[in-house]
Amino acid sequence: MSTPTIVLVHGFWGGAAHWAKVIVELDRRGHRGLRAVELPLTSLADDATRTRDLVRQIDGPVLLVGHSYGGAVITEAGDLPNVVGLVYVAAFAPDAGESPGQITEEHPPAAIANIEPDADGRLWVKPDLFAESFAQDLPADETLVMAVTQKAPLGTTFGDTVSEPAWRHKPAWYQVSTDDRMIHPDNQRRMAARLQPRSTVELAASHASLASQPVAIADLVEEAARATAG
Repeated sequence: MSTPTIVLVHGFWGGAAHWAKVIVELDRRGHRGLRAVELPLTSLADDATRTRDLVRQIDGPVLLVGHSYGGAVITEAGDLPNVVGLVYVAAFAPDAGESPGQITEEHPPAAIANIEPDADGRLWVKPDLFAESFAQDLPADETLVMAVTQKAPLGTTFGDTVSEPAWRHKPAWYQVSTDDRMIHPDNQRRMAARLQPRSTVELAASHASLASQPVAIADLVEEAARATAG
């Protein structure tokens, strides 16, 4: 049986290291084919290209796992033939012609006022409000590191639209964070329902569910990996 390589895709305001606890948990369970993409967060096209470049270097099936904006990236980049499934972790899952910004406007999240632009057109979560906005269920030392090391996206990326969503052609799984203040839980539920996923998991978690509940996230990823093993 060919187990897919798991490729983890981060979102806005973080990097590949946001997956640290999930990586450790999956490795503990015997998953050795783990990769994590570091996105430039300059445009959906750039981020999808970076992801596709990595996926093309992998010999065999790939399971893409996206958190937050990373969900839009795997939606756009998941069209490659060796991608066998998609896992969305409190993530955007846009349809064709739809952007993360459009989805956000439908149900603005609780922390939307805590995001501010800089002079270079990048958007930041106000550092002193990062914990309550992004990861209110994590210890203070962890949220401090996240706030200080946050990776700000270009604001224009919010308006970038998906061309042909991979979830229309590939099996998908979705995790909803019911206490999310960055992507409204109702938006997550609507996107999840539209995917017609193999399973949907709701967790009483912040936007940073990948860090606050890594065991539950690893459970979902492992379920998807088993279902897509050849």
